[in-house]
Amino acid sequence: MFQLFLRARTHNFLKDHFRGEQAFRARAPERDAETDRTRIDAIMAAIEDALHAAEREQTGLNRRVEDVLARAAVTIGNGDDEYLEREALDTHHQDLFDKEILNGQRRLKELGAAIAHFKFLKAAMLSRFPEYRPPASQPN
Repeated sequence: MFQLFLRARTHNFLKDHFRGEQAFRARAPERDAETDRTRIDAIMAAIEDALHAAEREQTGLNRRVEDVLARAAVTIGNGDDEYLEREALDTHHQDLFDKEILNGQRRLKELGAAIAHFKFLKAAMLSRFPEYRPPASQPN
C-alpha cells in the first residue's frame, strides 16, 4: 500500500517538476470580478426579498389591526354606562377583539424592528461594497 502511495506521489512530483511554472494559471480579472458580483448580488437579493416581504406583511397587518379597532369601537357602544349594561356576547366579542389587537400590535412592533435590521444590513452591504450597483431589473 505504501509503495502505491509513494509511486503516485513520485509520478505527480515528476510530472509537475517537468511541466514547471506552466501548471499554475490564474483566472482573468474580469471573471473574478463577475464571480464577486454574483456573490454580492445573491446576498443583496436575499436582503431585498426579506425586506420587501416584511414590509408587505407590515402593511397588510396594519390594515387588519385598523379593521379590528374599528369593529371593536362598534361593539363598545357610545353610552356612558355601556360597560354596565353590555350583553355577555358583546363582552365576549370585545375580549376577542382586545386579544387580536394586542397580538397584531405585538407583531407590528416585531416587524418594525426586523425592517430596521434589514435596512441596516442593506446599508452595511452598500458601505462595504461601494462599487456595487444593483442590476437594472432590481428596484432599489
